[in-house]
Amino acid sequence: MDESVNFSTPAAEDLAQKIQDRSIKVAVLGLGYVGLPLALAFARADIEVIGFDTDASKLEAIKAGRSYLKTVEESAVAQAVKSGKFSATNDAKALGLAGALIICVPTPLNKHREPDLSYVTNTVRTVLPHLQKGQMVSLEATTYPGTTEEIVRPILAESGLDIGTEIFLVYSPEREDPGNRNFNISSTPKVIGGENADAIALARLLYSQIVETVVPVSSLATAEAVKLTENIFRAVNISLVNELKVLFEEMGIDIWEVIDAAKTKPFGYMPFYPGPGLGGHCIPVDPFYLTWKAREYGIATRFIELAGEINNAMPNYVVGRLKDALDFRLSKSMKGAKVLLVGIAYKKNVDDTRESPSLYILRQLRTAGADVKYFDPLIPVIPKTRDYPDLAGLKSIRADELEAAGYDAALICADHDEIDYDLLVKSCAITVDTRNATRNVQEGQDRIVRA
Repeated sequence: MDESVNFSTPAAEDLAQKIQDRSIKVAVLGLGYVGLPLALAFARADIEVIGFDTDASKLEAIKAGRSYLKTVEESAVAQAVKSGKFSATNDAKALGLAGALIICVPTPLNKHREPDLSYVTNTVRTVLPHLQKGQMVSLEATTYPGTTEEIVRPILAESGLDIGTEIFLVYSPEREDPGNRNFNISSTPKVIGGENADAIALARLLYSQIVETVVPVSSLATAEAVKLTENIFRAVNISLVNELKVLFEEMGIDIWEVIDAAKTKPFGYMPFYPGPGLGGHCIPVDPFYLTWKAREYGIATRFIELAGEINNAMPNYVVGRLKDALDFRLSKSMKGAKVLLVGIAYKKNVDDTRESPSLYILRQLRTAGADVKYFDPLIPVIPKTRDYPDLAGLKSIRADELEAAGYDAALICADHDEIDYDLLVKSCAITVDTRNATRNVQEGQDRIVRA
């Protein structure tokens, strides 16, 4: 054991010893875009991992050594399962065998744009009957400051075990970026906060088994605030460039050229890029967790709310740009126009539709009477979603169907690398590009509209 760490209870000392000799079992609850890579990272570190999920299809895939996420290589799953270090179950009794329980479940907004913590509370209640003395419970779901202390802790306390000396409560925000090839779990610094010094030291010891740099902060709420700050920073800056895009288009200035030139400045500037709206599991959601919590303190988060208004307005702006392009370029109305929406994912090179603005845009185009299809080589079928059940089951056209279809307009919403943009522009009368994906197209630049 690391002699520099002095734990205050025997339960903490025992858990620390299990972590250091890697006899600890780690349970990862929720095997999605955050949980599955995390589980594989522990397995690679020669630590036994129990994956817990209620989705039977995920459990079957893992048992067969298959990946159900395009951002996770199948060989990584197969190797982890074959090594005996990774298994998956929906039997909550297995959670009692783990020394560390890491909760990686969604924290969406409800229809009133208020925090929906039902996944967190339901998961903690699933853990409760199987809680054992000497376990660490770490929440990784993004949420408002105070959640771990105010929501998770009271449920765990129902076990009769003392939180702080027998159960060690941790918050460590996920920093997963699906599709990012430059950073992975091990190379991305990991922020940790704990209820007390023992919890922080144990979290640091556990996560240092899989992460090169662990960044401890003073409290659970501080760690929760770190995650929100990171995503609010992005949301606000994206809203800024979206607003500039609208202005510069009216002025006849290319926002993409402006950003490319501005980012040559080696200090005092960081490039952010416009788009058709915000998507993904974090940026469209997280800022509203803080604005909701801020009301408890009587503080108006005007800057954050304004950024949300701007970003939420972008899908309708894009639809308007397409409508104008059809009218001015082709003398066509939206009704009856053959439109191809390119990219149903929320960003490039992922098969993830969570909060994707493309889904809203697709529905708006259909409502306006367009004959609309979509093309996304990473998402052959639109999955079931809470907000767009009417779109579930729609199928992407194939790449070989593109040239002969005779579309009036293509609308690029996600700029996947494997799309042939030269062919796309050639195959459509006009192309409305929200991602600057067509910047290197050789022929047909006069038929491209930036949006």
